[in-house]
Amino acid sequence: MIKEIIVVEGRDDEVAVKRALDCDTIASGGLYYNKGFLEELKKAQEERGIIIFTDPDYAGEKIRKQINKAVPGAKNAFLDQENAIKKGDIGVENASSSAIVEAVMSAKPQEIQRNETFTSSDLVQLGLVGQGSKERRIALGKKFHIGYGNGKQFLKKLNTYNITREELAKAVEELDER
Repeated sequence: MIKEIIVVEGRDDEVAVKRALDCDTIASGGLYYNKGFLEELKKAQEERGIIIFTDPDYAGEKIRKQINKAVPGAKNAFLDQENAIKKGDIGVENASSSAIVEAVMSAKPQEIQRNETFTSSDLVQLGLVGQGSKERRIALGKKFHIGYGNGKQFLKKLNTYNITREELAKAVEELDER
């Protein structure tokens, strides 16, 4: 059984996650959740911890940001869009059980005080911004299980999820060897 409570968007997501894992879940009901939802998550975080596992789309990222702001220290699980799409619909409910397990087991805690390990200059030097960089950020987002982001978002994710310089250097080196 997973110790933390997994926070998803809807009932179909809950069904998919519970099919893949022995866990407890809480559903937000979407972007416009009820007033007591964040209070429920704060209590869950205090008691057992939470893992935020929202859809890899605009609404899912917005919900994730709101929860992370309200509930410091929550873990974050990310699913790539390619693993969450079925007939044009993007969502956790469309992912395979193995993709769900991998995402949840790779969940990373968000640092309450973000490390400023990386700068924009680092991203330029590593080829993570500029021409041809999107594919590199996608590949590294998958490797670190932190999801995709444009240059500015990716920089924030690297610092927020406490990726070390050594980890990033090794991952970029492996990427360049392909």
